[in-house]
Amino acid sequence: MTDDADDAAEKQRVVKSIEKLTAAMEEAALPALVTPLLDTELTIQQLKVLIVLVTTPDGSTGKGLAESFGVAMASMSGLLDRLVTQGVAERTEDPIDHRVRRVKATPLGASVVRKLVAARPEFRSDILMSVDLDDLRSLEKGMQAVSAKHSPL
Repeated sequence: MTDDADDAAEKQRVVKSIEKLTAAMEEAALPALVTPLLDTELTIQQLKVLIVLVTTPDGSTGKGLAESFGVAMASMSGLLDRLVTQGVAERTEDPIDHRVRRVKATPLGASVVRKLVAARPEFRSDILMSVDLDDLRSLEKGMQAVSAKHSPL
């Protein structure tokens, strides 16, 4: 075998190992991830809409959200009213068409979604502080490499 073939085989072995480790870490972290979800006051439908708003930097319109979710505008309007009341979303005037109201996630809304959906409890400070410094540096370097390939984050 050539060096390239050896490198490709080793890379495949390491990727499989990382996938297994990731699955084990996710399973171990599941209880910490589920607790905030169970404690939230948001319904599943509200959470879905909030996730769309958080991942849509310019926000959306009530009409656009109603169409996306296949619900009546009146239903979406009520749902958005509740998100605004909870402080996780806000309505603003569309800069192009002043007749249109855009709905955007607030910083609190983004924080709620991060805690519920994107949290990585396996990377909590207390856990990382228990890792050997050389291993921690290797983890940082690897995460930087993945982040660079996956940007923008």
